[in-house]
Amino acid sequence: MRQQYTLFGWHLSYFTGKALCYLRYKQVDFRLKPVNLFTLTWTIKKKTGAAVLPVLLSPQGEWIQDTSVIIDHIESLFPENPVMPATPVQTFASLLLEAWGDEWWVPIAMHTRWNYPENYALFEHDAGKALLPWAPWFLQKRVAAKPARFLRGMLPYVGIVPEQYDAMNRWTTKMLDALDAHFSATPFLLGDRPSLGDFSLVGTMYGHLGRDPWPKRELVAPRKHLSVWLERMKNPAPYSKGVLLPDDGIPRSLDAVFYSVFHEFVPMVEAVAENTARYAAKHGLNKKLPRRVGQVTTTMAGEPFTRGALPYMVWMLQRALDAYRAMNPSEQAQVRQWLGNYGAAHLLDLDLPRVSRAALNVSVEQLPSNFLEQAA
Repeated sequence: MRQQYTLFGWHLSYFTGKALCYLRYKQVDFRLKPVNLFTLTWTIKKKTGAAVLPVLLSPQGEWIQDTSVIIDHIESLFPENPVMPATPVQTFASLLLEAWGDEWWVPIAMHTRWNYPENYALFEHDAGKALLPWAPWFLQKRVAAKPARFLRGMLPYVGIVPEQYDAMNRWTTKMLDALDAHFSATPFLLGDRPSLGDFSLVGTMYGHLGRDPWPKRELVAPRKHLSVWLERMKNPAPYSKGVLLPDDGIPRSLDAVFYSVFHEFVPMVEAVAENTARYAAKHGLNKKLPRRVGQVTTTMAGEPFTRGALPYMVWMLQRALDAYRAMNPSEQAQVRQWLGNYGAAHLLDLDLPRVSRAALNVSVEQLPSNFLEQAA
């Protein structure tokens, strides 16, 4: 029997796009299986603890949830053509880009989908056909309406409210222009082959901005270099033998990206971490936290931007900091020096709560030292 992986997901899904492009790049033997209603609400929930997609089923029967964990799993078994760079600065930058792509872009993807009604028909078609593939169209449309209502109802929780539309639109235009300019000179984020950050960024581009009718026409198509990058990412295997930039380099054409990482995303995660630690200090350690613990305010396009505080973000940034702490002193010094170019070396000294992940939730294993000092 052929040893084949199964990726349960939808083409319209933010994180399915990330996993799908990654598995194509690794040339792993897999099939994409659309998630029907029973599989999503019963099988996947029972196997992983949440009704979520994508999920990877291994040939050995292991159900693997979360795209970061999926990538870690496949990289450990198939080390050829790695998506993680071999050098310290590019490694740390890649993990930051993964966290930024996974978490910061979610409001943009949801805004450009759910605030433009011409996108709804494609969602109804894809979701309805996947959830009830055997049913007539009118039933498919009816069942697709439930996740659509749920997702539209989530908009305020991720900061998608009318008073923030202008900042989101200006940020999106500026960032897509910066990425288009970067891809005019460099095929992928860090060189001639995709790395971890590319696969995270393609999540929002594959299923949302590059596929929904409105953003595809208005945002992606006019930017030809971004469009070509997206097409490369849909079939990235031919680029697997490319090389990353020499001397552990990070292109200055990504300065706008890293400005957002260091001055928008990281401050948001710091605020989320504080909410997370405060909640755990009150309710106890090693207990599953809610998906949202209040709200936080950061900046977007120079304006205040408020959204729900998701403790999961702390786990994503923790991954990057753990990689840094595992480096030798010389490698750490190189990372610190690179961060210093952006005035962001303090990132390495953040006192975050230590969290562990379970499906879509986290629990706090250890409070930051300042909370421990207050309790002493």
